[in-house]
Amino acid sequence: MIRSLLSTAASRFDTAVGGALLLRRSRPKGQPDPEALGHAARMEALAELRRIYDRPEHYDRGFFPTPAPITPSITRVRPMGGTEPGTVLDLTWPSGFTPLAADVRERYLSHEANATAAARLFLHAGPARPAAILIHGYRCGQYRLEERIWPVQWLYDRGLDVALFVLPFHAVRSHEASPRFPGSDPRVTNEGFRQTVLDLRALVSFLRDRGSEAVGVMGMSLGGYSTSLLSTVDDHVAFAVPIIPLASIADVARSAGRFVGSPEEQRRQYEELDAVHHVVSPFARPSRVSSDRVLVLAASEDKITPVDHARRLAAHFNAPLETFHGGHLLQFGRADAFRAVGRMLGRLGLLSRR
Repeated sequence: MIRSLLSTAASRFDTAVGGALLLRRSRPKGQPDPEALGHAARMEALAELRRIYDRPEHYDRGFFPTPAPITPSITRVRPMGGTEPGTVLDLTWPSGFTPLAADVRERYLSHEANATAAARLFLHAGPARPAAILIHGYRCGQYRLEERIWPVQWLYDRGLDVALFVLPFHAVRSHEASPRFPGSDPRVTNEGFRQTVLDLRALVSFLRDRGSEAVGVMGMSLGGYSTSLLSTVDDHVAFAVPIIPLASIADVARSAGRFVGSPEEQRRQYEELDAVHHVVSPFARPSRVSSDRVLVLAASEDKITPVDHARRLAAHFNAPLETFHGGHLLQFGRADAFRAVGRMLGRLGLLSRR
């Protein structure tokens, strides 16, 4: 009875708050609104973008630039409490990213805050441990918030070093005039995912170089999409856990009512937008992480990225799907799901404490 009431509350909260919070339209002041275009103009614009991105040569890993080794600037935040002593550090480093699309390059690079990649690390004293990089959801990424959303202490106390990664155009990488990523401009969305992969690969390499024997990735919602995408590009991801993941940008646009015209016109807009974003889709390439090292977590009452998103990703990775009974925002029951994560990490020999 209680579980049913909690599930209903989670579903209603997602419906009432989630759409406004996560799917709200936004564009920089003075910029034209692409969503004001009619069907014909949309199809013409999307066809042009498809000529830029949906090209055969982009479907190898060369589409995602290889990061140079990084030497981050390090700020000590505080000691890390728990079963073992440690330190909390903030890292920043130049992203070094250049957009592929020439017509968006100057505007994209003009946002100086986004040019600096950032992460907060929770490190044990002594030799480096296996590490988990945690990736936040859409419009999140503030360290104080993420430390409460994620079971950072739980992971740390089980012997993992932990990193909170900040996505492009979020939190410390954003300011009021920053473009929304993902957003209504498909170029910014695609370039944002290219930058996400670049910066994540740089962080994975940094943690490995400092001695972590295994570096894995977990992400919620938009972070789940990023986790899945990275797992199809980088050979050094030790494990992957997409949580309440987004699987398709075009699906979210359709759910938000972003297409116009007749049902047939809306279908064609959906297909064309899906093709534009396919180059940054987790489904565009096979997994580079073995299926026994992937676990997908879904919320049964999720109304923002419904279970079908997670189910499709689990099928692509040939990985198990664990479902908890909460929603996207009110994640009732997720403790059971994280225990499943702990079992997987224990089976892989990555935990020093159970």
